[in-house]
Amino acid sequence: MIDTHCHLNFDDFSADRREVVARAAAAGVDRIINPAVDLATCVASIDLAHEFTEVYAAVGVHPNSTASWSPEHLGAVRDYSQGHKVIAIGEIGLDYHWEYSPRSTQIRAFEEQLALAAALRLPVIIHNREADEDVMRILEDWAAGLDSEMRLRPGVMHSFSGSSAIAERALAAGFYLGFTGPLTYKKAEMTRSIAAAAPLDRLLVETDAPYLTPVPHRGKRNEPQYIPLIVERLAAIRQSSLEAITVATTQNAERLFGLPQTKQEDVSLTSS
Repeated sequence: MIDTHCHLNFDDFSADRREVVARAAAAGVDRIINPAVDLATCVASIDLAHEFTEVYAAVGVHPNSTASWSPEHLGAVRDYSQGHKVIAIGEIGLDYHWEYSPRSTQIRAFEEQLALAAALRLPVIIHNREADEDVMRILEDWAAGLDSEMRLRPGVMHSFSGSSAIAERALAAGFYLGFTGPLTYKKAEMTRSIAAAAPLDRLLVETDAPYLTPVPHRGKRNEPQYIPLIVERLAAIRQSSLEAITVATTQNAERLFGLPQTKQEDVSLTSS
């Protein structure tokens, strides 16, 4: 299994980071993608990729960190993209809930980082909070200009919690949907219905640790060892086997992010 979104570099893990990675491996989670949220965490993410064979890095500036966005920021992201085991640009996007950065600045940073990702032929990890229409308008225009190979793996809608209409638009644009702990929450019926209906070959599992801890650990710090709980719920929702969901989500992550393929029994991605 692959945790496709974990902020392992955050201070929440300072006391036991190595143990967290070991617990993940013991639970069958053998790879972790660590996305950045600003320039400092770009460095931290790359450092973790050096330190742990299990960790891969994504670099980029989160919308909440874009208030001072400048050409120098874009240049730094470009430079960091050449770092060790960098496999994506992210997490990037729009956040109209907090609005720590003006919307116009968020949009400029988003569009410039998308253009960089296209030039580098790297997939993107998308943050979207209360910005559905602007996010989808920008992504649809961007994806339409990608080459034929990148159009098949433009990126992932991180911790998807949008409507079915937004899911359909994202899928039509080639994006994958990432599902996190809220898939296990009592009131997340719409998210579960989307996860049940989405194509199997577009599903990813994430923790977003240290946040969004799944049931029955909700209220505690999240960590990658809990990915099996999300996989189990996804299997139940889709009335599928645990093995099929494990293999499919792993293969999907490998394909999207260009990760080395593990030797697993092939499971048809057209099955339920």
